[in-house]
Amino acid sequence: MKLLAVTACPTGIAHTYMAAEKLAQAAAALGIEMKVETQGSIGAENVLDDNDVREADGIIIAADKDVALDRFVGKKVLSVPVADGIHRPEQLIEQVQSAAVHAGGHGLPAGGGGGAGGGKERSAAYKALMNGVSHMIPFVVVGGLLLAVSIALGGHTTAKGIEFDKDSFWFYVNTLGTLGFKLMLPIFSGYIAFALGDRPALVPGMIGGFLAYDGVTIYGADANAGFLGAIATGFLAGYLVLWIRKVKVPKFVQPIMPIIVIPIVSTLALGLFYIYVIGQPISWVFTHLTSWLNGMTGSSAIVLGALIGLMIAFDMGGPVNKTAFLVAVGLIGTNNAVMGMAAAAIPVMPLGQGLATLLRRKLYTDQERETGIAALFMGFFGISEGAIPFAAARPAQVIPANMLGGAVAGAVAGVAGVTDSVPHGGPIVSLFGAVGGAAMFFLAIAIGTAVTALTTNALIDVKERKGRRGEAGTAALVPEPALAGVAVGAGGGTGAGSGMGAGGGTSAGGGTGAGSDGATALAVQAPERSGSVAAPEVLSGYLTAQTVKVQLASHDKDAAIREMAEMLASTGNVRDVDELVRVALAREAQGTTGLGEEIAIPHAKTDAVSVPTVGFARSAEGIEWGSLDGTRAKLIFMISVPEAAAGDEHLRILALLSRKLMDTGFRGRLAEAGDAAAVLEVLGEIQ
Repeated sequence: MKLLAVTACPTGIAHTYMAAEKLAQAAAALGIEMKVETQGSIGAENVLDDNDVREADGIIIAADKDVALDRFVGKKVLSVPVADGIHRPEQLIEQVQSAAVHAGGHGLPAGGGGGAGGGKERSAAYKALMNGVSHMIPFVVVGGLLLAVSIALGGHTTAKGIEFDKDSFWFYVNTLGTLGFKLMLPIFSGYIAFALGDRPALVPGMIGGFLAYDGVTIYGADANAGFLGAIATGFLAGYLVLWIRKVKVPKFVQPIMPIIVIPIVSTLALGLFYIYVIGQPISWVFTHLTSWLNGMTGSSAIVLGALIGLMIAFDMGGPVNKTAFLVAVGLIGTNNAVMGMAAAAIPVMPLGQGLATLLRRKLYTDQERETGIAALFMGFFGISEGAIPFAAARPAQVIPANMLGGAVAGAVAGVAGVTDSVPHGGPIVSLFGAVGGAAMFFLAIAIGTAVTALTTNALIDVKERKGRRGEAGTAALVPEPALAGVAVGAGGGTGAGSGMGAGGGTSAGGGTGAGSDGATALAVQAPERSGSVAAPEVLSGYLTAQTVKVQLASHDKDAAIREMAEMLASTGNVRDVDELVRVALAREAQGTTGLGEEIAIPHAKTDAVSVPTVGFARSAEGIEWGSLDGTRAKLIFMISVPEAAAGDEHLRILALLSRKLMDTGFRGRLAEAGDAAAVLEVLGEIQ
């Protein structure tokens, strides 16, 4: 039997190579031939060719990002998260033998269900959604910031809102920003569809997104569907293309199917379906909401303010939002307090989501944190679209939080009698002098923003805790591979006689060596070796005896990182220890570098170091590192690389380490090495 595998993770660093090594080891142990392609940050390696695929009996995709599967048509394909490749490779090898045959299409994104035991179907949909979000974000940020800058520097208030002098410089800057926003939803919808149906789905997805963005202009709709409509058109286009691909056609038609037939048929079908079917309920919602809300204008200010704010925050440009906004605009001449309620609610979504990313940074990705800063800026200028990427990525958590914050802001503004004489919102309108009751206007925005941020983070935290409990329950059913002979530290051994103390001595009971309290580091210089035996070169010479510590004195992650940074500084390669520690801890804040299996690899790219330098240290009792498998880190590598050399060097080091550390025997030898010289000798096995 011959099997193939592809491993990949979003960052393309450690987990990619750990999964590859685990799968290869499991296959070798079972006597099965396997070739593994890694799609890491340093590019694809060990790439599978046509001959490999032709001869393969099955393919395992262990990935948390999109992997193109077109080359595997007609083969058994099992798609799972990358963590499964690390923790249960033997089961995957067994499951792929009964996996479903891949029939075509873009594939199973990121751990989507691709056969027996291959994850949940919603994973494919979620990854498609995130594909759309990641491609949309640059358009939101660029468009929003251009609009914000143009409003701040070139806008002036009129009865119609904030306007610009025709043909002025800021008029054109504003126009460019508007173009960015016009492309936002088509890109969003198009790349959702692309993730599901590959290139043939891109055209219908983008055209569907345009219909959702501006159906009013395109076909005379009563209201636009906004980002929720773009989500719908993206998924409809993607699944429609997948369905059309299953239709049997004559061989002479097959070459033109992906470039002519499928895009045209799917675009026509989706476009007409949207106009004649989806557009009708949107118009009905808009008409009836407008009538109902107009009837509410005589009710209490707190109720009306809460309703206006809730609707403004719901779909950010969709029919519900537009209903509330247009009703408020229509009442400016007779009751501009309603516009005051809307103006207070409009900035709450982007301000709240931006604040949420600052309050709980660990809950968000790098891209989300950067988008959060831009959202804060957009919120100040009343550009609510800054929150769309967050709502699109986590609708179940973000939309309710937005609605609650918007309702609170609108209610506070209503009770306080805030007024707004221009059809625009956000703090900027107060600076232009259009708001009555400015102090309460800012208070309403501040309270609504805080409510949105705190609620968002609470809901995300609840979801992630449930997810972790679910993963823990699943992991409990799958025994983790035993770490034979890895017992280190006082009383921490699992094997008799394997405990090693800080003083370098061993004891049958696993205790510390004589004269050691178990917390004092060994001198790191290797003892004298006889004659001509040279110390092995480890990781191209980046790791030396001077950067090895057999026992860390630290007991927590932050202290351990500082202790290792100070050890690296002893080489003279570190210009600023504090900066190195800061960058390493900032990397930890983005996501733990605890890889499981009692391993952690903290790393930093910073000009605080002059040349790449790697350190290794052990902790007898283990240090809590937030590893997904719950193990405490006992084998810790620290990688520091200057920015100028950061390109592929730290990734290459990570890849080498990750692969070798999946070898149980290697970990055991590394844990049991008696002194720095012995540690170096074991580390010399890394090639």
